[in-house]
Amino acid sequence: MKTYFRLLSFARPIGKFAFPYFVLTLLSIIFNTLNYALLAPLLKAIFDPAAKKLLIRPENWWNPLKDLNYFAQVANLHYGTLGALKFICVAIVVSVLLSNVFRYFSQRIMENLRIYTLLNLRRTVFNNVMNLHLGYFNNERKGDILSKISADVQVVQFSVTGTLQVAFKEPFQLLFYLITLFVISVKLTLFSMLVIPISAFVISRIVKRLKEQAKASQETYGNMISNLDEALSGIKIIKAFNATQFIKNRFDRENKEYSRITRSMAKRQQMASPVSEFLGVLMVAGIVLYGGSLIINHEGSLTADNFIVYIAMFSQIMRPAKAISDSFSNIHSGIAAGERVLALIDEKPQIVNMPNAVELEDFNDKITFENVFFSYNDKSALKVPATMGIEPVDIDKSVLKGLNLTIPKGKTVALVGPSGGGKTTTMDLLPRFIEPQAGLISVDGIDIRNVTMESLRALMGIVNQESILFNDTIFNNIAFGKTNVTQEEVEAAARIANAHNFITETSNGYQTNTGDRGTKLSGGQRQRICIARAVLNNPPIMLLDEATSALDTESEKLVQEALNNLMQNRTSLIIAHRLSTIQNADLIIVLDNGRVAEQGTHLELMNHNGVYRRLIDMQTFTAD
Repeated sequence: MKTYFRLLSFARPIGKFAFPYFVLTLLSIIFNTLNYALLAPLLKAIFDPAAKKLLIRPENWWNPLKDLNYFAQVANLHYGTLGALKFICVAIVVSVLLSNVFRYFSQRIMENLRIYTLLNLRRTVFNNVMNLHLGYFNNERKGDILSKISADVQVVQFSVTGTLQVAFKEPFQLLFYLITLFVISVKLTLFSMLVIPISAFVISRIVKRLKEQAKASQETYGNMISNLDEALSGIKIIKAFNATQFIKNRFDRENKEYSRITRSMAKRQQMASPVSEFLGVLMVAGIVLYGGSLIINHEGSLTADNFIVYIAMFSQIMRPAKAISDSFSNIHSGIAAGERVLALIDEKPQIVNMPNAVELEDFNDKITFENVFFSYNDKSALKVPATMGIEPVDIDKSVLKGLNLTIPKGKTVALVGPSGGGKTTTMDLLPRFIEPQAGLISVDGIDIRNVTMESLRALMGIVNQESILFNDTIFNNIAFGKTNVTQEEVEAAARIANAHNFITETSNGYQTNTGDRGTKLSGGQRQRICIARAVLNNPPIMLLDEATSALDTESEKLVQEALNNLMQNRTSLIIAHRLSTIQNADLIIVLDNGRVAEQGTHLELMNHNGVYRRLIDMQTFTAD
């Protein structure tokens, strides 16, 4: 129930919905019960008109059956039997009309509550996912996250809020029916109450395992969505390696498992309804037998017309009881889905702003890495000499091992070295995409952990090897994340990035849609749009990670010119394997095995005859 009430908290302020829903539902229940109570005077007016000649005033007005009979008698005396029949028919029509009007407005309020809860829950989940650190997404399957945000939230909406509707309405409907049944016959109602616990016990045994099955079903669905996402993203590789059948079989296994669990759940859920209906008919048959014997033997005050009303109302009492039992079978799916959603909401980002973090206004001097250690295995015991004054770090498992590095303002610094040397890790540490286990990274002497991530990243423009575009127009991709950007500003950025000419040649110019992940554009075109996006931000620091490595020679030349334009009057940190990209850098830093192996200009390093020279000779870099 803790999970249920926490999910319900997303409906706050719930009083805005609960109070009017309760009032309208109560009025609907009262008039719905009255519909069946009116059957008694209707039957008397048709089959026993002589009984209406004796006007008996009720001793009190708490018995609805006697009250209605009294008014029917009054109508009979003044307007005759046909008049009494008309009066009762009009009363039934008015009662049904009011019951349905109040029910309609109560359902509208509940639907508003359902949509409002879904809105808040989905917004909270998505906002928390967007706040999580990048490392989280490296360890989780994207399809599972998508499943939680879409399918699981939808299950919560219909099962949890649906149960809330049942909890508000059905118990009161059940209570009003029971009160009326007790008014008609206490003895007969006590007899019928003996059978209800048996029905409840049978239903509870049927739905006992539904929660476990629901949780397994949602996890399997998440795996299936993950497989689907990977298949669509890697369709070219799948076809290139003739792996179509392999992917089909993998998806089919998850699909069959999901179907098996869903079938098992449906079997239990669908069994609850016919079982409860059969038990209800069994109870009605017992009541007919017992109540009929009371009338035949003239035991008690139960009359034939009241007995018919009793049977009609008792047959209806099974409807709210059935709704309650069905809600208990459905709530298990909602709770299981809710636990998965809440687990995503409870996931906390490992990289957050310090409570007293300050805004970093500008970049004036230098960036420094001081004795920085980093390992992707955060749980590994870190072991370094205590004299270093840092946390213990396992040097053997670290990507960076006491890195010391200085990047002066206005300089172009290139990071080179063998794969796995720590180049990308070093770059990712600067905007705090990841956090070092030890050491200090500072901008103008200020520890970057003491400044807000938003102000830190605002000083940086990032261009990655993978050109990430959104399924939107070229204009919106360049202006991404900014509002009130003019056409002139976007065009100026595109010109610096050598992109304006090809953009104007597209079908709709800057309003051309790039397609999913920019698939309508070539690799060089996508990269130049990404560069234009970085130019528009006008950051003082540029981070370029293999920005030209995936391009052909012609595209590389255009992109390199765009990068040269971009790096003018800026501090740039470049990762590249091509000599043409970094040979003119002010400083080249060679990283090897997590440490600075050597540094200097291109000529200095070539003369040094060390790691850099060896890499050149092995043609790891391609010279123009």
